Amino acid sequence: MGVTMSSSSSSSSPYYLEGSPTAVRLNGVIGWLARRGLSLAGSAELTVRGRTSGKPQRIPVNPHTYEGAQYLVSARGHSQWVRNMRAAGGGELRVGRKVREFTAVELPDAEKLPVLRTYLERWGWQVDGYFKGVTAKSSDEEITASAPDHPVFRITVRN
Repeated sequence: MGVTMSSSSSSSSPYYLEGSPTAVRLNGVIGWLARRGLSLAGSAELTVRGRTSGKPQRIPVNPHTYEGAQYLVSARGHSQWVRNMRAAGGGELRVGRKVREFTAVELPDAEKLPVLRTYLERWGWQVDGYFKGVTAKSSDEEITASAPDHPVFRITVRN
């Protein structure tokens, strides 16, 4: 049904799970709602500048707080927004008229375990299918093994 999965274990390409046409349409609705001030379960719309086009790319995300810091986790893997974030070093989160500009630093795999576990505890109902069987109840070893497939950025909101 339009889902493409590449896995770092079966090829040289980093893991990325492309959204189905239904998921793409749903993301469009969630982003539209966030632009109008309605956050579903804490979602926001991410805007990040395209690394080659320079044009803003918008996509709904689930900002995640762990030990007072904010993070963005890419459940689908090494997506376009991830690649753009690496190049741009930051972006904006929007819910309605509230726009928060931020800088972003990608975490090394060795630091992702507690963020991924708490992210899965909070958002697992929505994203478990993207983690290839790994859930919040998985062992530390299983979550750590999945870390390379799921980029995590610590974001710092600019004042």
